[in-house]
Amino acid sequence: MSTAEGRRLQRISRTAKDPVKLRRTIVVLMSAQGRTVKDIATLMQVGEDYVREVIQAFNERGFDTLDPKWSGGRPRTVNDEVRERIWLIARTSPADWKITAFSTWSLSKLAEHLVKHKVTAAISRETLRRILRAGKVSWKTTTTWKASTDPEFIAKMHRILALYDTPPADG
Repeated sequence: MSTAEGRRLQRISRTAKDPVKLRRTIVVLMSAQGRTVKDIATLMQVGEDYVREVIQAFNERGFDTLDPKWSGGRPRTVNDEVRERIWLIARTSPADWKITAFSTWSLSKLAEHLVKHKVTAAISRETLRRILRAGKVSWKTTTTWKASTDPEFIAKMHRILALYDTPPADG
């Protein structure tokens, strides 16, 4: 290792904000100072395999090895075409699919419907919720009103409302 590379590693070790980059830099610095893999692993509280991988990668690729390459997580299992079909179905009424048991979709009922109609093989409610949010699909629960079965209901209602309008003097 050249003197310039050593200085660069020391500068990175003092200024690194990412703990992964700092740990990798210290491993390389300790290796350059002649420490054994076992000593480095013990001091840094990491596995010997990790130390060997970092040193070998630094020897092959240089300073790019120090930066962690964070990926975006697990790849999507539902492609854009299926997402659009889900958005379209979610915007329809269950009655359009000849389902009369409920008037609006719930996440579980919609997921069940998508699997039954082979739009997707399987989908969790959380994934479905995220897909719908990304497509700006939302719905409100239908509110229902219950009517009274009391034949005197209207007369009683008018009597009570009249009390609000003209309360008694002693009440």
